[in-house]
Amino acid sequence: MVKSSQDVLRQIKDEGIELVDLKFTDLHGKWQHLTITTEMLEDESFTEGLAFDGSSIRGWKAINESDMAMVPDPNTSWIDPFYKHKTLSLICSIQEPRSGEPYARCPRALAQKALDYLSSTSLAYKAYFGPEPEFFLFDDVRYNSSEGESSYSVDTIEAPWNTGRKEEGGNLAYKIQYKEGYFPVAPNDTAQDIRSEMLLLMGELGVPIEKHHHEVAGASQHELGMKFAPLINAADNVMIYKYVVRNIAKKYGKTATFMPKPVFNDNGTGMHVHQSLWNGDQPLFFGEGTYANLSQTAKWYIGGILKHAPSFLAFTNPTTNSYKRLVPGFEAPVNLVYSQGNRSAAVRIPLTGPSPKAKRLEFRSGDALANPYLAFSAMMMAGIDGIKNQIDPGEGVDVDLFELPSDELESIRTVPSSLNDALDALKADNDYLKEGGVFTDDFIENWISLKFEEVQQLRQRPHPHEFFMYYDA
Repeated sequence: MVKSSQDVLRQIKDEGIELVDLKFTDLHGKWQHLTITTEMLEDESFTEGLAFDGSSIRGWKAINESDMAMVPDPNTSWIDPFYKHKTLSLICSIQEPRSGEPYARCPRALAQKALDYLSSTSLAYKAYFGPEPEFFLFDDVRYNSSEGESSYSVDTIEAPWNTGRKEEGGNLAYKIQYKEGYFPVAPNDTAQDIRSEMLLLMGELGVPIEKHHHEVAGASQHELGMKFAPLINAADNVMIYKYVVRNIAKKYGKTATFMPKPVFNDNGTGMHVHQSLWNGDQPLFFGEGTYANLSQTAKWYIGGILKHAPSFLAFTNPTTNSYKRLVPGFEAPVNLVYSQGNRSAAVRIPLTGPSPKAKRLEFRSGDALANPYLAFSAMMMAGIDGIKNQIDPGEGVDVDLFELPSDELESIRTVPSSLNDALDALKADNDYLKEGGVFTDDFIENWISLKFEEVQQLRQRPHPHEFFMYYDA
């Protein structure tokens, strides 16, 4: 049901709401928030916004041009379950308070520009995204990085490295071995009730939920399943997902991370993203009798995805840790091909049966540290470019890529092997992102600058494993 500003104001009065929490997403994909009294929220707030100082938000405005405004979306209202006082939560986009224009560095506002551009092309009028974020749950996490020391430690009762650990009451075993974490039952799976509470709470907050399960990695890796939604709604749902996961984990004395590769020698965590384009009620990706029942439009969309993936990975895989997951093996989707069955392909065509409405593609390389508004917009812009320029993705690849002879494997393009390489690709290939003014030069240059600082942070620091390899060399 579509809500209006009046619906929200009526809800505040009828339900005895004490406070209103305004949440917005920064460039890096983290929620920031401001809590106001209910008297501060007026009908005009939903068009003119509420003013705040944006100079302290990472990657945003300088101190001399810091005035910004949060514009709440009335369709995103829910009672925040983690606050003592009855507080209504609203997700906001950011706009310039003087001009009333969307702020060019606001991820949610940029996603709206991407949808406006899609409509302007007349190629499609709806874009649906179905993200699948994964995460790890740990019982204890410690890390340190200083001039004379660098270390980290993660631990969970499920971890295979704890078979010999002394535990209070005795070690009962039931650990999950490496790569054997997919679908075990209790007592090996210790997080059934935690995941159930997370999933059901997401449903109460308006996220369309489906399922939950333990994931492949033995060290307590998990996934909650949610249904597809229009692009901005899907990104909002990812933000709610992360918020719920982290806070429910804390409630149970655990900690959650969406880092792609927090554990060595086991599967990393990704965020596979299903996507499709529609005209009204007409799905555009179904083509009966073709490879995987893909329409020509879908193939061109895939062509754009595969061509531009090295550059948009700077948004879908935006951290140095992202590329510790994207290595051959561990089901890593590193190969820039498409397939109806091969999980090491960057694009997979899920088995959906005869329904045209279910036909979609799944981009498998991204991870959940991505800012969802930027990641979904960048992928859609690549796909639109593929349709506009009729980019041929070639034939689908269904052979086992791990078993291909080295000379054949060398002919297959792969994703960048580092964040630095992805940023270089973004520098070289970004015109498709700038179509319709969706991503601006300022946005792209600012993003590359921010992310290159992260690359430099890692370049300057010795790694603990280097001491094993080189200390007494």
